Amino acid sequence: MVNYTYRDIIQSLSEKLTEAGISNAYWEARELAGAALGFNCRGKFDAKTQADTEQIKLCANLLARRLMGEPLQYIIGEWDFCGESFKVGSGESFKVGSGVLIPRADTETLIERACSLLGGEKELTVIDLCSGSGCIGITLEKKLDCKEVWCVEKSEAAMYFLKENAARLNSACKPLLGDVTDESLPEKLPLADLMICNPPYISAADMKKLQKEVTFEPVEALFGGEDGCDYYREIVRLWKSRLKPEGIMMFEIGAGQEDEVMQIMIQAGMHDVRARRDMAGINRCVYGRNSVQKNEAVNLYDQLDKAERNLH
Repeated sequence: MVNYTYRDIIQSLSEKLTEAGISNAYWEARELAGAALGFNCRGKFDAKTQADTEQIKLCANLLARRLMGEPLQYIIGEWDFCGESFKVGSGESFKVGSGVLIPRADTETLIERACSLLGGEKELTVIDLCSGSGCIGITLEKKLDCKEVWCVEKSEAAMYFLKENAARLNSACKPLLGDVTDESLPEKLPLADLMICNPPYISAADMKKLQKEVTFEPVEALFGGEDGCDYYREIVRLWKSRLKPEGIMMFEIGAGQEDEVMQIMIQAGMHDVRARRDMAGINRCVYGRNSVQKNEAVNLYDQLDKAERNLH
């Protein structure tokens, strides 16, 4: 019987992945081996440790799934979000699996911008729409001074992972199963200081050109209508009224969508509408503030004055 060490297995996995044309093959091999053999592939481990028969079979099974195009994140069952800056407990990753969108580095642009804009504010109310795994809402809860964070998701499969992540990361976020395009849903939530969303935004044309790995992810989390902007239109139309005066609405966008999404927000009466680039120099985030008309502002201040008088 041939004995295989952890080093042997990683090398074999790397060779197979390289032959299949998978980039970062050695790095992926370490991730697969770590998941199968039960060691932290990103830390120190004894490469001379011998694997048993069951471990070798599991490695072969995980490799076969990867060679079929299944995303590495689904295979190992979890993924980091916001890198080392996201530290909760011992630094757990977000659980992911079939039925939920995989957290991506692109989305970290939204976290960075939201924290920059609201880092000095207290007791924020945050609503995370199309929440998926909950990576945006849960991360913001840890990074900002939040009174409450609502995570809205329509998929029951994704909601399973959202609740799982909230529990394992000790989050007090409030998961809500619901469709963000449901006309009756917005009024069920409180007014928000920040409404943040990574909606489906892939156009019909681009859906035909997806990488094989992306086709494993749920279509309802990807397809945004003919031009990819259906959800932006509906969310701005339905949810703008749930923003506090000067509250921020923030979206992740696809490459080249900034002009259309900014125009949607401006036409809805939002102001200070801007775009933000990601690390690759692509406009990845669009955000704006809720405008307050003069008469609305007067009514608001009258209500505050009246409430204050009633306290005395």
